[in-house]
Amino acid sequence: MTHGSFPDSATVTFHGARAGEAPLTWGQRLMWRAVHLMGDGQTFLNCPWVLPVYGERDLGAVLDALRRLVERHESLRTTFAGTPEGPVQRVARDGRLAVRLVEAGSEPALRVAERLAGELRGTVFAHGEELPLRCAIVIKNGRPRALGLAFTHLAVDFQALSLLAVEWRGLLRGEQTPLPEWQPMDQAALESTEPFAARSARSVRYWRSVLEDAPLDVFDHLPHEADDPRFIEVGMESVALPVAAERLAERWSVSTTSVLLAACATVLATVSGRRRAVMQLVHSNRREPRTRAMVGTVEQDGLFALDLPGSDFAATCRAAHHGALAAYRSAQYDPFAMQAMREEIGRLRGREPDLDAFFNDRRTIATWPNLPRAVHDEDPARLAERTSTHVTDTWPGVRFKVFFTVGTALHTGQLSLIIDTAYLSQDMARAMLLGVEALLVRGLTEDVPMAAAAQVCGISAYDGTA
Repeated sequence: MTHGSFPDSATVTFHGARAGEAPLTWGQRLMWRAVHLMGDGQTFLNCPWVLPVYGERDLGAVLDALRRLVERHESLRTTFAGTPEGPVQRVARDGRLAVRLVEAGSEPALRVAERLAGELRGTVFAHGEELPLRCAIVIKNGRPRALGLAFTHLAVDFQALSLLAVEWRGLLRGEQTPLPEWQPMDQAALESTEPFAARSARSVRYWRSVLEDAPLDVFDHLPHEADDPRFIEVGMESVALPVAAERLAERWSVSTTSVLLAACATVLATVSGRRRAVMQLVHSNRREPRTRAMVGTVEQDGLFALDLPGSDFAATCRAAHHGALAAYRSAQYDPFAMQAMREEIGRLRGREPDLDAFFNDRRTIATWPNLPRAVHDEDPARLAERTSTHVTDTWPGVRFKVFFTVGTALHTGQLSLIIDTAYLSQDMARAMLLGVEALLVRGLTEDVPMAAAAQVCGISAYDGTA
């Protein structure tokens, strides 16, 4: 079957500069463990992505740009396999990438590409045999207009996707740029050196200091009958959230990430009925110039602990800022060594502490530059009247009890919350998101005492009832 003058598929044949086999990087090791723990639920970890086709390019030019993209970045032609000596990455020099060609019809091409990326994400990657990306090209009015892609998280993290997006425009124009100097195999070799072993040991010691007396559970109540699907993501769109976060960050000389983290941690502590929140923070780990330009998986989790101060929300934001810095400094480690320590803590305490509460700020800049100019002059309490919440996705199993994510939109505040419905209800998830917004908005006009956080957020300790 063909669409007009186009067939249903095309093939990109690539020939890279190097092939090889190496141990996994620390970021890849973390993902290797995650995909095996999640089983069929690992599709949550797949990364959908959309790339526009800039200019009037024909199909040959788009396929050639895609070929060059795969040839430039070894992570895009890597498979992953377990061996008796441990998991390895295998970089292929030569190969073929099958590409679907899809006619957009009357729909906008980017919308079709977004839908295709979601579909491509929905199947588990065969990591030992399959290339780590899938691709569909959307055709409209006789020309390619957009690409819908899905990547395994073993090959890329969100920062890597941003790097690919920046590079893509130049490749479409046919620009010739030097090959990247740093690839995941190089990173794996560096992480086997003594300085990195010492760095890992410092991070493991910090985690141990937190885990020795961290709560054993995210929530004390027993699980109840879960929804089907069990895990849901509720999203919130709010212009009040970014306006309040930017004002508070400037007022208290902290980052907007710290303000949002403080509010999410306060809500979590309130719902769990505790004064302490312990969460894992997803960290980009791209402090060094070499990794800042590398397409691969560098992200790892930091461990964040916040004891809510007895004073006000300003003190909470400052404490969260310092706690986040400590977590980020200790977010680079050998995941195998980290897991060995966690198992040791489990033997000492009877079982490992449950760390299934997460916070991830996916933004690459700390502000929302495309917010409508008029909203900056409005009362955030009035802006909050426009806030909407909605279920954005569901999964049968992703192994999170609570996962806050700050979205990447530049024109509005996006905050989502994945919950395990065996522990929290969908209504509670909505209340928690709105509670984060309420805490920030109230913080603009009064010193919110932490003793009154539950009233400000409009929530209270959750007892597990549906």
